[in-house]
Amino acid sequence: MLEFLDNIPVIWQCVICAMFCFLCTTLGALLIFAFKNKNPEQMSKLLALAGGIMIASSFFSLLSPAIEACEENNLPIYLYVAIGFLVGGTFIVLSDKILDRFFTLEKFAKHRAMKRAVIFTGSIVIHNIPEGMAVGVAFGSIATATGDVHTVSAILLAVGIGIQNIPEGLTVALPLRAQGVSAKKSFVTGMLSGSVEPIFAVLAFALCFYVTSFLPFLLSFAAGAMVAVATCELIPEAVKCGKNKATIFMIVGFALMALLDTAFSV
Repeated sequence: MLEFLDNIPVIWQCVICAMFCFLCTTLGALLIFAFKNKNPEQMSKLLALAGGIMIASSFFSLLSPAIEACEENNLPIYLYVAIGFLVGGTFIVLSDKILDRFFTLEKFAKHRAMKRAVIFTGSIVIHNIPEGMAVGVAFGSIATATGDVHTVSAILLAVGIGIQNIPEGLTVALPLRAQGVSAKKSFVTGMLSGSVEPIFAVLAFALCFYVTSFLPFLLSFAAGAMVAVATCELIPEAVKCGKNKATIFMIVGFALMALLDTAFSV
């Protein structure tokens, strides 16, 4: 596999690896077909699992790389990471208020239960944008001979992101399924949430001279958005199955994502 990638242009290496990340999200979304029983307690447990995955991902996949990127580029961590995190969380809170008003309108009131699914899916899409850009920057630095990233390192980065995209694809589909959306539509939404990664990977590759210093802010922004969604939307719903059960499933979800991220980290 590595020999094959070494023999093709770097831009196509970037595209192939970004598509791998997208396919991993699709694989995760496919798992929604295994959940045929929409028992409320079961769904609460799964949402607790999703919450743990999101919180872990916000640190291991986003905040930690953002801090490292700031250190490598001599950027002020407090400015890029702390402010980015605050802005991301504030964005979700404001979006929540806007959607609250939108779904109180008479013609949309009957769809109010979909608000959680809308804001949750949006946060995952936001999260996937900087991940796609990270892949693009890694391969872009190879093409432009900037930095010390090697082909193997860039490929391992993409593999790590792809592996942890599997549970994320499922966590997009789960809230939709919990709100009564069909398994097919939940799968398609989960799959499409990962489609931004190849797009932004190619964009970042083309603009690699300019996006490197901005990437830590984007990573932190996405982390703040994910933590806000987990605490505002998932945790309150998850505790309906019982505080202790919700806690256990969140811990399991956190441990699962931590294992995947650290096992495949570069």
